[in-house]
Amino acid sequence: MDDQQSKLAQPDRCASSSDDCVAALIDALGGDRVRTGADIPARNMQDACHYAPTRPLALIVPRSTDEVSTALRVCRAHGQPVVVQGGLTGLAGGAHPYAGEIALSLEKMVGIEELDQLSGTLTALAGTPLATIQEAANRAGLLCGIDLGARGSCSIGGNVATNAGGNQVVRYGMTRKNVLGLEVVLADGTVVRSLNKMIKNNAGFDWTQLFIGSEGTLGVVTRVVLGLHPQPGKVCTALVAVDTFADCVALLRAIDHALPGQILVFEAMWKDFMAVATERLGLAPPFAQAHGIVLLIEVAAVDDALEQVLAQAHARGAVRDALVAQSGGDQKRFWQFRESIYEYGRLFPHLVGFDIAIPLDRMEEASAAMRQELATRFAHCVAVFFGHVADSNLHIVAAAQHLDEAGKEEIERAIYRMTAAFGGSISAEHGIGRGKRPYLALSREANELELMRRLKAALDPSGILNQGRVL
Repeated sequence: MDDQQSKLAQPDRCASSSDDCVAALIDALGGDRVRTGADIPARNMQDACHYAPTRPLALIVPRSTDEVSTALRVCRAHGQPVVVQGGLTGLAGGAHPYAGEIALSLEKMVGIEELDQLSGTLTALAGTPLATIQEAANRAGLLCGIDLGARGSCSIGGNVATNAGGNQVVRYGMTRKNVLGLEVVLADGTVVRSLNKMIKNNAGFDWTQLFIGSEGTLGVVTRVVLGLHPQPGKVCTALVAVDTFADCVALLRAIDHALPGQILVFEAMWKDFMAVATERLGLAPPFAQAHGIVLLIEVAAVDDALEQVLAQAHARGAVRDALVAQSGGDQKRFWQFRESIYEYGRLFPHLVGFDIAIPLDRMEEASAAMRQELATRFAHCVAVFFGHVADSNLHIVAAAQHLDEAGKEEIERAIYRMTAAFGGSISAEHGIGRGKRPYLALSREANELELMRRLKAALDPSGILNQGRVL
């Protein structure tokens, strides 16, 4: 149990104050909107991180922005801490309840309110699953630039709150780059709305950007306006084997030069990652021999443009082998390697994952040093490296049959300190939440942290929203 857990498990508020708050919420919203005790579903007791399930004091399930506003107004009046929940797919503990908190879930605030094909925009309620938005965009002949492995269960509000990244960042950017407008409820219940659909709008401060990536600490996102993109047309998918990370970057630059702006996916899977996929998870090896790195590449290309770039790189010795998908079945088979990470739960009962960013010019050195550190100090762990390297994102998973909390924390300290030493970030796309809060100072200077605290104090002076997350 961390310090914040202890603090909230034994709040200064008396129990009657908490009971009064719950009673006031039921009176204001109705019993069907506020659940307590055994009526709180197990799913709302945890997110996708490794913390033990914790039953919140109560669960609020609003159906409208007005109800979110009412709920926060009541909670603020009672000084009641609130944790905001979306799809509960987060890996940093941002939506995982502390004891004594009330959970505010947007799971019932779902639906696409408008898809404007002329403007190329889509407006949705915050609880809408990302996959629902993607499907609606596709039916309209457009594309949502945000794509994550958790697309079927993550919510668009959660994507905005964490500034989610994912598979297509190299072309379409992080969530921030895809958002045009927001509706947000502040901690005191004030509703702030800018459902802007225009790319150009310089009328004063763009306050919406402040809430993107704030992880629910500054306000609750209730509506989102996304800018959509044209469909890329033909997509060419390839698996490519290279020896070194330098070869990987050389190929990235060669493709970008030949097909500027057309790279959709550029995923790297090191030899250790591929070994687990083939030897432990049973996927058929894609090549006759193992290579240093296997790349999963997708580009929006016509004819054989990608094949030509790969052939030229092979002639230079930068590419050792390559497979280009000839069918949807091939494409699915190629993606099975990258998505094999989602099967680790049945292999390893205990694991610790990292979502870090490293400058590309330090990536090869950093990954080698981290691999050596894990092998030397934590010999009982299986460590794999993979990631969206075109945007400097490196993922690491260290797994073992027996790995207690102390062991996990020791591994975390080692990797995060090395990340800082190589000029990287402790969080590339998953946020800070509870899990990475102790390490935030490794990636932010003291004055930056103080500015964050000032913003938090200005927008949530009572400190009720997502206590102990980020700051």
